[in-house]
Amino acid sequence: MTKLKIVITGAGGHVTRALLPAFRKRYELVLLDVSKETKTGRVEDIIEIDLLDPDVEQYREHFKGADIIVHNARVSNRGEPNFTTGPNHQWKADRPIHPVDGYISERKNLDMAFHSYKLALEENIKRVVIASSNHATDWYETKLHCGEMDMVGPETYPRSDNFYGWCKISYEAMGFAFATGRFGAPLESINIRIGGPRTLDIAKLSKNQVSLRRDLGAWISNRDLQQLYVKSIEAKEVRNKDGIPFQTFYGISNNTRAFWSIANARAIIGYAPDDDSERFYATEIKKYLTEPGRTFSSRPRAMAGQ
Repeated sequence: MTKLKIVITGAGGHVTRALLPAFRKRYELVLLDVSKETKTGRVEDIIEIDLLDPDVEQYREHFKGADIIVHNARVSNRGEPNFTTGPNHQWKADRPIHPVDGYISERKNLDMAFHSYKLALEENIKRVVIASSNHATDWYETKLHCGEMDMVGPETYPRSDNFYGWCKISYEAMGFAFATGRFGAPLESINIRIGGPRTLDIAKLSKNQVSLRRDLGAWISNRDLQQLYVKSIEAKEVRNKDGIPFQTFYGISNNTRAFWSIANARAIIGYAPDDDSERFYATEIKKYLTEPGRTFSSRPRAMAGQ
């Protein structure tokens, strides 16, 4: 059986590193990033390109003949104070103020996403699976963690109070435009709103019980992340109720404390996560989780007017 040819941008990043053990066995891969050097060592089969270059002819050859693009690329300038962006953790009373120039950094990420969509369209690539983020709806987290909302799903209107979330919302809106067929053949577009794909330090998180419970709800194990991506790549049918090949799935495990819905991922692509943070971290939770339930009863004072 012929393997699907998958182009992965951001091949040296954390999400791709979690995916590669499954992907290398299953697909023919074209790994793209700005450098072969990663946080965990050198990856020799990464092809070095600059996806920020507006001249897509400089790297078009690497997309030719692909079946799917997995767009995980991201430029991060969080170490530079003028470009700091990202979630404000608005359910915390001491949430930081972020510089408005975060827009500049995130606009670069939107440009890279556009280049992937453009090449997919021009090279007749069937589908783009793009790394969106739960922060496309992070404005609702105060409501979720204060008990004013029970669940946020893909059908909830996306709202964010930071440029990181704004960029992810823009990824999704761009993907929808390409999926409609306005620019040519409809391009299948799947957004994965990744939750928390990293190992949780329960002892450290326990210093803020809201953050601890939040991160237990947001967690996704490596094998569940792999399954979600594989099923997003291989699903035969991804059209929505309007006939547009466009879907958005939350990337979390089958968590007891979940506050984002994965019902549509279960129904549409058969996502069946194996793990639950409540069981995976059961020993640590028993030791460090001191407050009951998933939410707290009132807003922190600093948020009273939000």
